Amino acid sequence: AERPATRRVFSPRADVYETPEEIVVVAELPGVNEESLDLTLEQRELTIRGTTTAAPEGYRLIYSEYGEGDYERRFVLADSIDRSGIAAELKNGVLQLRLPKVKEALARKIPVKAE
Repeated sequence: AERPATRRVFSPRADVYETPEEIVVVAELPGVNEESLDLTLEQRELTIRGTTTAAPEGYRLIYSEYGEGDYERRFVLADSIDRSGIAAELKNGVLQLRLPKVKEALARKIPVKAE
């Protein structure tokens, strides 16, 4: 869906963490709900798009620190990410993406033999 030309587009703040098994991306998307969130993976590019709405029904906005607009952020994934295993969870305006590493990319201990 196209957004009106007058709507602002924000780049959501994100933190990226790494464990031996996965990469975790945590992005702030205040005002975005599950229905207005779109995650797209095209080849190596992961795109996050979210749309915010005006004040909740029955309320009148009297002060705002978050502007009304949309969110969009793109990440280029390394070849070490298992694209088929990506999982996403949205809770209270915070998106958590879990990007598992392919088995070949996992760190492993290499045994050393001595003679």
